[in-house]
Amino acid sequence: MSTEKTITLHVNGHDEIATVPPHRTLLEALRGLGHVDVKCGCEKGDCGACAVLVDGEAVDSCLTLARSAEGREITTLQGLGTPEAPHPLQQSFSELGAAQCGYCTPGMIIASESLLRKNPSPTDEDVRIALSGNLCRCTGYVKIFEAVHAAAAVKRQTGETK
Repeated sequence: MSTEKTITLHVNGHDEIATVPPHRTLLEALRGLGHVDVKCGCEKGDCGACAVLVDGEAVDSCLTLARSAEGREITTLQGLGTPEAPHPLQQSFSELGAAQCGYCTPGMIIASESLLRKNPSPTDEDVRIALSGNLCRCTGYVKIFEAVHAAAAVKRQTGETK
């Protein structure tokens, strides 16, 4: 008897169908659907590279079962902006040099977006706490903090809430 189940995941504004066994993580399901902007890092919730927004909250997709995300709004890095119209966080990370190797960047941006949706004027301590589940081995985090604050200012100025 097969325990696989066909589910519909609402990713970046589009419904996508996946057939998953009970143990399949959201990370595995998303990458299987071609969402390679969701990075596979530690696969145990330590690095944050796999972070996505689920109903606006950052979650580690490696710790989230795919079936639990059915019917919920999932946003990956590509769902925030495009190369032609980047999200303020994508723009500020690029302009301020907050990404070096780039592997942690999607998760950092997702965690930062989750923070800015709740707190449009974060302090350094707020940013530190929000990014505490994200590991970057290349930077000293200074440029990342600067990018988050710059994007927050742009979002406040433009009135953007998402």
